[in-house]
Amino acid sequence: MSGVAYGPDGVPRCPWGMESESMADYRAYHDTEWGRPVHGDDALYERMCLEAFQSGLSWITILRRREGFRAAFADFRIEKVAAFTDADAERLLTDAGIIRNRAKIAATINNAKVAAELPAGELDALIWSYAPERAGRPAPRTVADVPPITPESTALAKDLKKRGFRFVGPTTAYALMQACGLVNDHLAVCHVREAVERAH
Repeated sequence: MSGVAYGPDGVPRCPWGMESESMADYRAYHDTEWGRPVHGDDALYERMCLEAFQSGLSWITILRRREGFRAAFADFRIEKVAAFTDADAERLLTDAGIIRNRAKIAATINNAKVAAELPAGELDALIWSYAPERAGRPAPRTVADVPPITPESTALAKDLKKRGFRFVGPTTAYALMQACGLVNDHLAVCHVREAVERAH
């Protein structure tokens, strides 16, 4: 899994986005979502939470439960999740539609409470303030060229933690940056890369 992979359609993709036919949902996520700009406090809060739940797991595990997560966490509406109680946390531990991890559930509720204290638009502005300059950033040619963390993701994680957010280490922060378009880590000849560049 170094350079791009070619599927039955003959289209070059990042190798993680070119799985077996049984994982067409993974391919659709790669082609239509990953790396495209995401804005809005609630939308970024959702991505932050899902990346935290992904920690230690395969992304496909989270992707296939995304609707379950949305149902469990009030569509990731910050104000609604911020009002969750201890009883809600206990209820979520019995919800088979999500990953039932006590620490991650607690972090999701905590992070909503922290985000709810911020002025509207500030979470969006905060996260995007750590987007690196796009000019001069070389397109990765192989998976090995894609770093697990960057100085920007380390700084973002530090800032979020200082404000009280949990489960937002540098690796999770960089995964958030990749997923939400702060960086474009589609490989150089991946067919999606140019579309992502144009989206900015």
